[in-house]
Amino acid sequence: MLVMNDEQLFQLISKANDKDQKAQTRLINIFWVDVFSFVMKKVRDENDADEITVNVFSKVLSKLDMYDPHFQFKTWVLTIAQNTIIDFWRKKARENHDTTENLDEVKNQFAKSPEELMISDEEQMKIIKTIESLDKNYQDILRLRFFEEKSIKEIADELGISVANTKVRVMRAKKVLAELLKNNDFEE
Repeated sequence: MLVMNDEQLFQLISKANDKDQKAQTRLINIFWVDVFSFVMKKVRDENDADEITVNVFSKVLSKLDMYDPHFQFKTWVLTIAQNTIIDFWRKKARENHDTTENLDEVKNQFAKSPEELMISDEEQMKIIKTIESLDKNYQDILRLRFFEEKSIKEIADELGISVANTKVRVMRAKKVLAELLKNNDFEE
């Protein structure tokens, strides 16, 4: 990896903040191993660490304008990682705490009327239609990752791209899909 001086790093951050995709990818590639290692030490599960790291970089890219150059960029990124890990453990604790509540939800699932089940199918079809409206690259990434449940490494091998590039593409595809779904009205 190329060692950068502060001026080069600030230029890269500035370009990434201006939505330059090459600069964003390069920034992620430079700090990926540091963040992933940091997260892995805290969660000790590769899949969780991978998911959290993708979330960290999603937050980093969306909050670049908030970065204060008086502080080390790596420290700022690791602070975001630490907060994301805390959120992860809180969510895990809630999930474990809510298991009895989830039991009622499962029971209610079986008690749903055919109309309610049809509405769920309609929502699923809307999600699939939204995915189909995306760029072909995003469609492929989402299909491989979430429908075929392939690992990042398997996707990288299949598409003939680097693991880091695959992670960036998964993150971007999820972000675009989430934005479209958020803007898509599911209420009739």
